[in-house]
Amino acid sequence: MRKLLVFVGFAIAPWCAMSVDLPARPNIVVLVADDWGFSDLGAFGGEISTPNLDLLAKRGVRFSNFHVAASCAPTRSMLMTGVDSHRNGVGNLRESMPTSHVGKPGYLGSLDTKVVTAAQRLQASGYRTYVAGKWNVGSEPHNMPNQRGFDKSIIQGDTGSDNWIPSKRYLPHLSQVYWFEDGQAATMPAQFYSSQYFVDRTIDYIKSDSRKNQPFFAYVGFQANHVPVQAPAAMTEKYRGRYQVGWTALRQERLNRAIALGLVPKNTKIVSMDTTPNWSSLSVDERKKMEREMEVYAGMAEAMDQQVGRLMDYLRQSGQFDNTVFLFLSDNGPEASDYSQAKIWLATQYTRDPSKYADPDFYGIPGPGWASASASPLSTYKFYAGEGGLRTPMFMSGPGIGRTNQIEPALTHVTDIAPTLLTLAQIAPPGTLFKGQTVEPMAGVNLMPLLSGSATQVRAPDVPLGYELSGNMALFKGALKLVKNTPPVGDGQWHLYDIRNDPGETQDLQIQLPAEFAQMQADYDKYAKDNGVLPLPDGYNVQQQVVINSLLRYWLPEYGPKIAAFALGLWAALWWRRRKRRLAVR
Repeated sequence: MRKLLVFVGFAIAPWCAMSVDLPARPNIVVLVADDWGFSDLGAFGGEISTPNLDLLAKRGVRFSNFHVAASCAPTRSMLMTGVDSHRNGVGNLRESMPTSHVGKPGYLGSLDTKVVTAAQRLQASGYRTYVAGKWNVGSEPHNMPNQRGFDKSIIQGDTGSDNWIPSKRYLPHLSQVYWFEDGQAATMPAQFYSSQYFVDRTIDYIKSDSRKNQPFFAYVGFQANHVPVQAPAAMTEKYRGRYQVGWTALRQERLNRAIALGLVPKNTKIVSMDTTPNWSSLSVDERKKMEREMEVYAGMAEAMDQQVGRLMDYLRQSGQFDNTVFLFLSDNGPEASDYSQAKIWLATQYTRDPSKYADPDFYGIPGPGWASASASPLSTYKFYAGEGGLRTPMFMSGPGIGRTNQIEPALTHVTDIAPTLLTLAQIAPPGTLFKGQTVEPMAGVNLMPLLSGSATQVRAPDVPLGYELSGNMALFKGALKLVKNTPPVGDGQWHLYDIRNDPGETQDLQIQLPAEFAQMQADYDKYAKDNGVLPLPDGYNVQQQVVINSLLRYWLPEYGPKIAAFALGLWAALWWRRRKRRLAVR
């Protein structure tokens, strides 16, 4: 009889709180770092001091073969929904989307109304739900957090902003920074430090909620370490001189530690990317400048970790820590752009002088050299489909997770997080209905068999897992990965790697495995057709498209009428002057 009651309670969980005779459902905290590389975290081989995150990681399971999208919005959309980005509406960043794709199915640039978030399901089952930080999955009224399952929210709706002055843009692609609180335009403080502010608000939400008998779900979307890379001076100073060795030596150091930790095989090799400058060829002044960039980067990461520690301390003091599941991930690999196309604008808004690194106007840019080290031992970085862009640190720890200080090498994906969290919350596997409405089914799989140690994989070796973003493509199948990257990082051709034994993607296997190479290309074609992946127009270049979209969506609407009015006024003045001269001659 008890088993029957448990089953009935499990089945109705999406619409009501679980029966009181079931074990207590855990609190859930999801921590999303921005643009962290695979080995930036100490527990993943990095030299940056991240003691709080390391402690959480070692209390649970570290996933060494976990994949996301290579850019923020598509990853966050899949994290929230468990649905492939091309089916949930965020098949590409709005900023880099070709005009011919805009508004097409899968290319809305924000969540489709046909998808449901994990927060909506958690809220419907009785969870208290909060979000603070970067949102980036849509700023329409129906995509505000209060309509997407969150009781309380303070969010930055775009791809990023300044970390000291919340109203300050980090790029000139929008007229302002859009902040929202509980679905309305937010009144922000004149100054803050983003990581501290987001944790402050999260703690306040948990503390002030009167429903103490209900578990909570808290989503913290940090801006660290998205550009502009900015950190408190005290944090940066801790790393002075640490990066004199340069990025190539640091890349090797991190590889050695990742091997020692069991995160990658002992014989893992690394490639030298053509976009990574030769450290020894830089002048002394250039090296000093680049050292400071990485010092600030490390300081920013440690500052974020310190704020995570504050959240942990509050949960300990309030007696909630032991019943809280923590999940940490980075939304994509490290940023390698040099922002040269915004150079003139940056010079009017920020300083790039390394001696002013503690100035709120300092704009740090790690560049391709340090990005290659952050991604070590992987190849490529943010925006590209190499492992450095797609494989990021992820761990889970807390109640219900039966393994401690373990490395999990199974192939896993960001769409797996939503169904896993729902399982931890004792919510029945969601189907295609939510509150009577038909919705997209989750594509991800439940990771609990890995977390409990009852299974060694959650995807059969013959089941393909596809991916595409801005023409960079991949398909995973067991240990094999088919991948195509666009220039200048890639050559626009398909390659085949065994990422279980060669995570650095150093040995192309297409000649050795011709049948697998051909079949996986066919598998990718099926994935693209089934998920509505659109071909890119001829000549598409992501950097150029960002500039074009900025002109079309911001500069022309914002300044076009003013320029037109000025031009019309100038023409009218010239016409009148000429007319007066003609009249005078007569």
